Amino acid sequence: MTTAVESKLARLTVDVSGSVARLVLRNPPLNVIDIPMMEELAQVLAEMESRSNISVIVLSGEGRTFSAGVDVAAHVPDKVEAMLLKFHAVIRALVASKKVTLAAVRGHCLGGGAELAMVCDMVYTTVSAQWGFPEIKLACYPPVACTALAAVVGQKRAAELILTGRTITGMEAAQIGLVNRALADEELLSAVDNTVAEILRLSPAALAVTKKALYAWDAMHFDKGLARAEKIYLEDLMKTADAQEGVRAFMEKRAPNWVGK
Repeated sequence: MTTAVESKLARLTVDVSGSVARLVLRNPPLNVIDIPMMEELAQVLAEMESRSNISVIVLSGEGRTFSAGVDVAAHVPDKVEAMLLKFHAVIRALVASKKVTLAAVRGHCLGGGAELAMVCDMVYTTVSAQWGFPEIKLACYPPVACTALAAVVGQKRAAELILTGRTITGMEAAQIGLVNRALADEELLSAVDNTVAEILRLSPAALAVTKKALYAWDAMHFDKGLARAEKIYLEDLMKTADAQEGVRAFMEKRAPNWVGK
């Protein structure tokens, strides 16, 4: 099924079959989440939410990777505020969705890509996938992960991942509870399809209400926490010389020169 919205997409592939909408991130080679992709995701998620026949949304990445994260070029001073607003609008849409959301992850799943996957209801990954929140290496931080990761994996593990920026495998992501299951590459899609089939046997109305109850406690804190993380990011972090140097160094493909302020 193709709608007028879907036919105009450049950064997403959307396939709606029955009650399942499959959204594929498409910005090769690493499916970097740039502002056009954010805008398309927000538009498509809003449309899928409005369709009463859709029960499940599956997110994946084109090719051999999920997403290497948000476009670093969008972190420069004149773009960063608009970027955060657009990206967090997508995150908030996923968090608030009445549909059951699943992420199928292979390859790189880093930074904003990992944040996008982690807020889905269920996440399946390949064993060899690379997960991480490397923003600290650019003297930045991941606002969504700072807000919600501890609730998923625990405070100590969240602190380690965010404060070191280290990368972990899909297997370790499963061991710490960041994802539901880690599978061999050839088993990933069938595992997702099996879960989708289970969900489709259930009442969409009951699932929507159950999601509301399941996240009732977290929902009370997520919006306020993310708003606070955004404010600190824009008013404190982006005014530091190191944050500006980290982004410049990445774009210039050189080691950063930290000044500690």
